[in-house]
Amino acid sequence: QVALVESGGGLVQAGGSLRLSCVVSRNIFDVNAMGWFRQAPGKQRELVATITRGGSTNYADSVKGRFTISRDSAKNTVYLQMNTLKVEDTAVYYCNAFWRGTDYWGQGTQVTVSS
Repeated sequence: QVALVESGGGLVQAGGSLRLSCVVSRNIFDVNAMGWFRQAPGKQRELVATITRGGSTNYADSVKGRFTISRDSAKNTVYLQMNTLKVEDTAVYYCNAFWRGTDYWGQGTQVTVSS
């Protein structure tokens, strides 16, 4: 089992920044991959960014150059630094862990970007 707890969401103006955190109940190097997904109202959940056990990262085209996924193994925490936020980034952001063939999800944190 993997438990995930997100934090860091909030309301920010367009062009601003936020950093999301996801505390993982296991050593993050035990997890095959960690990621951030988001779901806007009326839309399907979509991938934002992932980081593998080996440190390789992958980003959705819509966030490349603006968002950065990183991790702190000492804190078992994965971060999503979001810069130059746009109104269209408004969504509930979910932390994801893929471990032993199963996806685990956090409860989600709301990010709202105002114009």
